[in-house]
Amino acid sequence: MTTFGFLSTYPPTRCGLATFTDSLASAMPTSSDPDSRVVRVDDLVPTGPAVLGPRTRVVGDLRPGNAKSRIDAARILDACDVAIVQHEYGIYGGPDGDEILDVLSRMSAPCIVVLHTVRESPTAHQRWLLDRIAGLASAVVVMTRAGADLLARRYSVAPSKVHVIPHGVPEWAPVTSAPSAATRERPTVLTWGLIGPGKGIEWGIRALAEKNSAHPGPRYVVAGQTHPKVVAESGEAYRDSLTALARDLHVEDDLVLDDRYRDGAELAALVATADVVLLPYDSREQTTSGVLVEAIAAGKPVIATRFPHAIELLAGGAGILVDHQNPRQIALALSAILNRREIAAGMSTAAIEESHETGWSAVAAQYRRLGHNLLRANAA
Repeated sequence: MTTFGFLSTYPPTRCGLATFTDSLASAMPTSSDPDSRVVRVDDLVPTGPAVLGPRTRVVGDLRPGNAKSRIDAARILDACDVAIVQHEYGIYGGPDGDEILDVLSRMSAPCIVVLHTVRESPTAHQRWLLDRIAGLASAVVVMTRAGADLLARRYSVAPSKVHVIPHGVPEWAPVTSAPSAATRERPTVLTWGLIGPGKGIEWGIRALAEKNSAHPGPRYVVAGQTHPKVVAESGEAYRDSLTALARDLHVEDDLVLDDRYRDGAELAALVATADVVLLPYDSREQTTSGVLVEAIAAGKPVIATRFPHAIELLAGGAGILVDHQNPRQIALALSAILNRREIAAGMSTAAIEESHETGWSAVAAQYRRLGHNLLRANAA
């Protein structure tokens, strides 16, 4: 029997890290392993209602800036057989979130650190911090080969510690039925997730103004709340700017800004309505995208800017890569997919093939094997 502990943001916090941890922690328990134990990073940002996974328990809270909570978090995680720590710059308090070092340095149990961001051009402090985190970890997980290559080229991380385990995906059944009459009359382009600057949605809106993007013109649905931290800093200025841009370009009737937060079956139902998923992100360094892997798992053709995770996952033909901040290329890609059924069908087939072995149960099994291997190495 092996007890796995987790350190991360966690529901009711709404962010990609929290969703990832909820999914992984819920998938980890087996008949021989007990419920997952979670130490939740309390970021004090307004959130939604608490909905815990079926076999997870929140056993503590880590509050950024609070030394006692760091000591308590380390003690709780150390009582587990294996700790799995999610890392993203800035969530743990201190410059770039460097308070995480205090937690890791107090632990003796095997610790797997999952890197959600590996930057091509980090600041000196970010590079030092990631190297220190890797030095304190028993194993480091990245979710793409691009992330592993970056660690080898830009950081001082022991190669023997680095493991590539893909981002898990909901085990959705791809929708293969014929589109509805409404969808045939007007195709749907979908972007979803927490909204804020850097998502590049403005470039998708500008693509709508390229009148040859598809015939008939698509409806662009942007589904998701504004990121809570963005709301705390600047309110709804970004969302308001998208509305104003659509109005200025005379495509306001083609844009739907839906601010509802969806997960589970409700999100699956929304994704099923899409003809194309658009990821027009500004980032050129994004090595992990949960939306990307979920779109592929749903069998949807994808249009994405050339960030590392998209370059890697779309190489098999599940979508089209476009240059950053290039609405003309987005429009041409939309035209190719929406006006030629054989292209869309080929991408859907490639997407479904790409998502094999990346359901959360399969991904959790890889984490369990890694944890058990670390325990055996410690015992030896």
